Amino acid sequence: MQNKLFLYLLLSFALLAGLAVWSLYSGVFVFEKHSFLEIFSGIWTNDGSIDASERFVLMDLRLPRIAMGILIGSALAVSGTCLQGMFRNPLATPDLLGITAGASLFAAVTIVLGSYIKPYIPEALHYSLLSVMAFAGALITMILVYRISTQGGRTNIVMMLLSGVAITAIGFAVMGLLIYFAKDDELRDLTFWNLGSLAGATWIKCAILALVVLVAYSMLIKKGKALNAMMLGERDAQHLGIPVERIKKQIVVLTALMVGTSVAFAGTISFVGLIVPYILRLIFKSNYHIILPLAAVWGAILMLSADTISRTVAAPGELPIGVLTAFMGAPIFMMILIRNRKQM
Repeated sequence: MQNKLFLYLLLSFALLAGLAVWSLYSGVFVFEKHSFLEIFSGIWTNDGSIDASERFVLMDLRLPRIAMGILIGSALAVSGTCLQGMFRNPLATPDLLGITAGASLFAAVTIVLGSYIKPYIPEALHYSLLSVMAFAGALITMILVYRISTQGGRTNIVMMLLSGVAITAIGFAVMGLLIYFAKDDELRDLTFWNLGSLAGATWIKCAILALVVLVAYSMLIKKGKALNAMMLGERDAQHLGIPVERIKKQIVVLTALMVGTSVAFAGTISFVGLIVPYILRLIFKSNYHIILPLAAVWGAILMLSADTISRTVAAPGELPIGVLTAFMGAPIFMMILIRNRKQM
């Protein structure tokens, strides 16, 4: 089993590396007859083989964007996989449970009302206020959905989905009110969050995302066996020695942290947490020991592919990546509903 997982991961990382190179060379700007090795050699040695414009495109535009796409895609896919394992349902994703909407709502509140909030908080938190608020929105939403849908240790899937729909509706209503009162510059920022984009990628944001992902993965990636046991039911998992409540709390907090940070930096990007686990489940059934680490890589592959397509298909313009992932995810969502309608 371990050898197979290692092989799958090796092939997946090779595909991700190939896509990263493809993304690096894709776009309106064309490099002057430089190979991949020549570009990085020129950056590293600074020997003048690449000019200032090429260096700017590489170091300030494309490489940070590639890094952010990999991190956010991986974080959203792992979040969706963990939630589906915890709730024992393929429809449990950050989007459908209202977590993304909650994070987006708190980010929107920060964009429109941030000038009124900042005087009451320490100056050191001003730069990270958007991220903190998005995380708070994701965490509050996740806890609220879990409390509403769980009774006596058992989760009612219908209540879970309905509560997510209700929270999403409330979020859209409040965001509509904020849009009505927003100024022109705030309105542009709100539109950016609603459609989703990696255009605002910077190395500082990538570093924060990398830290969040590393902390979350240090606790979540090895939870495959525990999630397999939880698929049998929480009581059976406890009899097998699985600390169910502790694992659920870790999933709730770390999922909210990853989704909140992703929304804060890239806006609303839907269905990544639904598409990746669904495809992997078709291949590997419900073996989370394999699905969970592979989701981390294939989420990055999906996001990087979608972002590269979004900025090249309508060049020199850019198609919002949230729109593209929604087009990809909605048919899969319908397929899941049709396949599971008898059980539901």
